[in-house]
Amino acid sequence: MKTTIALVVLALTSTVASAQYYGTSRTPSNGLYGTGSNTGSHQVDGHYTNRGTYVEPHQATNPNTTQFDNYSTRGNVNPYNGNIGTRSPRY
Repeated sequence: MKTTIALVVLALTSTVASAQYYGTSRTPSNGLYGTGSNTGSHQVDGHYTNRGTYVEPHQATNPNTTQFDNYSTRGNVNPYNGNIGTRSPRY
């Protein structure tokens, strides 16, 4: 019985916590952009940019039609390093 009550409370808490991110538009009602990180990712090898800056190897979300689910988008968390996203989506 206690286990059932604990699971119900956990489910309700999770639902309320995730509901804060969704408004009637694509921008969440609390001002955060993240809708939850993309579940698909891939390894990016280390490389130099056109400006000569070296980028360390890292994991990135798979390409899709939105930036709202990228690890670096405000409101999302990178599961590989724990960093919280700070960028606003460009589109």
